[in-house]
Amino acid sequence: MSESFDFIVVGKGMMGAAAARHLALSGARVALVGPDEPGDWANHGGVFSSHYDNARITRTIDDDPVWARLAKRSIDRYDEIAAQSGVDFYAEVGCLIAGPAPGGAYDYIEKVARARDALGVEAPLLDEDAISERFPWFRFPEGFAGIHEAQGAGYINPRALVLAQTISAGKAGARIVRSEVASVSEAGDRVVVTTVDGATLDAGRVIVAAGGFSLSDTLLPRPIDLVVKARTVFFAEVADGDLPNYEHMPSLIGAAPEQAKSYYLLPPVAYADGKHYIKIGGDPTDRVLDSEPEVRAWFRGGAGAGAAEHMGGLLAQVMPGFRPASTHFRPCVTSFTRHGFPYIGFAGSDRIAVVTGGNGQAAKSSDEIGRLAAALVIDGRIDDPAYETDFAVAFR
Repeated sequence: MSESFDFIVVGKGMMGAAAARHLALSGARVALVGPDEPGDWANHGGVFSSHYDNARITRTIDDDPVWARLAKRSIDRYDEIAAQSGVDFYAEVGCLIAGPAPGGAYDYIEKVARARDALGVEAPLLDEDAISERFPWFRFPEGFAGIHEAQGAGYINPRALVLAQTISAGKAGARIVRSEVASVSEAGDRVVVTTVDGATLDAGRVIVAAGGFSLSDTLLPRPIDLVVKARTVFFAEVADGDLPNYEHMPSLIGAAPEQAKSYYLLPPVAYADGKHYIKIGGDPTDRVLDSEPEVRAWFRGGAGAGAAEHMGGLLAQVMPGFRPASTHFRPCVTSFTRHGFPYIGFAGSDRIAVVTGGNGQAAKSSDEIGRLAAALVIDGRIDDPAYETDFAVAFR
């Protein structure tokens, strides 16, 4: 026997859980299908998710107006999601973007300022002296400036956000199926979703929100043009006695023309082991994972020691006064689309849609991305003139 729904969302990550909440709130019969986080990564044979973490930067300020609007609309709903679920996931500690001062060849800061102004966000431009005085934890190269967003910015706990979205979807009537999906296929006017443990569900339309695992040849009717890159994340423990020194430290994005000099950095965040870590990411080079089995293998492995050493060096440069009590690193992946925005569209069928491709920026914006995916399968199209892109899916 197959359970029947109006819509099924495959993938219980940040985008999928958000889409399920919005669909359930519309009054539709919805199933959200996806496994919980594995306890033992090294010996886990199934799928993973990049939201298995406690800290991601959130902010409106961005060098692209589409991403800025996606973020702004999502951030505006954080309180609503927390109230519906009873789960707190957001820390408003502010965010600083630092990079070469305006007037040079690298115009990142100017682009951020234009996107900020288009949305009316309060985030002043600070010169070299001002950022040094206001943010004593950091040391930047000569000639750097910064844009600081104090309100509506900081970091989210992606694990907690997914939990909040899942609880909210369940309260609105969604059926939560905690299992990995083996296949998605069309059968007449229905779409059949089969799990690895043999259960089947069917719906009029399905959203596949599988992140890097969208490379699977069993989930979509047509392969999409998605580049999945291996990423390494570096964690530096802050000793308990040092925590008061970082009480007002914001999230930080260091922008530079060179990939090897660009990074993001989170203030001390508590993790399940009871310790607080400053997290930094910024792989100096790219490693592309060409298949779904390669993505699984990367998560099970030990990540990149060379990349971790590089990020440890970046951390020492930007925070020269910080002495970690311990360090470690973990694997992650980032999915990139052809046009640099999320794919939100039908994947070779008007019954199977896909939402994926965070391009390294989607955690903070996942609720709005999920809302757009929900609108797509409800209405058959996205009709929102506020965006300068149609989020169209590109195929191989």
